[in-house]
Amino acid sequence: MRPSFAAALLIGLALAGPARAQMDSREAIALQNQILQLRQEIDQLRRSGGGAPPPPVGGRAPAASGELVGQLLERVGTLEEEVRRLRGRAEVLENQNRRLREDIEKLQGDLEFRTGQGAAPAPAARPTPPAAPPAASSPAAAPGPRPPERALQEGQAALARRDFAAAEAAAREAIASRNAAQQVAAHLLLGDALMGRRDHGNAALAYNEAYVRARTGPRAPEALVGLANALAALGNRREACDTLNDLRSQFPNLQGPQAQRAQEARQRAGCR
Repeated sequence: MRPSFAAALLIGLALAGPARAQMDSREAIALQNQILQLRQEIDQLRRSGGGAPPPPVGGRAPAASGELVGQLLERVGTLEEEVRRLRGRAEVLENQNRRLREDIEKLQGDLEFRTGQGAAPAPAARPTPPAAPPAASSPAAAPGPRPPERALQEGQAALARRDFAAAEAAAREAIASRNAAQQVAAHLLLGDALMGRRDHGNAALAYNEAYVRARTGPRAPEALVGLANALAALGNRREACDTLNDLRSQFPNLQGPQAQRAQEARQRAGCR
């Protein structure tokens, strides 16, 4: 259930529009050819002074060349009106295609921006340490980055006191460490922090990354529940329920707090 599904859907809709417009264009060309042929017949009748009429329509020959010309002119008017109608439809479809292309470009830009944030997170901002009192010895070296285990521990403490900015910074610091053993926990912490900041789109990406890294691990259900909550917050209730249905099929024996959180997520998303 990755975000590229929405882009694929918009691209499919955009491709369907030109096909309809081309169909209408072919119909308009055929009608214009009929109009040209009828005008040629009218001109021929007028030049010949009403000579031999064309074959009768519906089994009844026209009473006079004037009546035939009138019928041909009426057909020309009808066909010209049909051409105008088809041109209007083609313009409407072209406007729809233009709007769909703009939507696709915007969605692709958003996805590239969010993916770039997830793949190369900015370094965590840490508070400036207080200045050390002057001493005769050489100044102490600046402290290095925290070990990922400590960053996650302090990030969870920040999350508990609802300091979502500090929790996000700690999660990104752990992710930047590239410590494979801590990546799942770091992405889950990042998702929780972003949910607290109401950045639901990037939270969904963080939860999805955590699930991809531990599809069968003990924290996979936590990642799927987080992803479902983020999707529901974005208004994508159907995708949220699909995610929770996947959770149910992959982990049918879920119990305890995880099962309770999954049930609460189903209620929030309005799943059946």
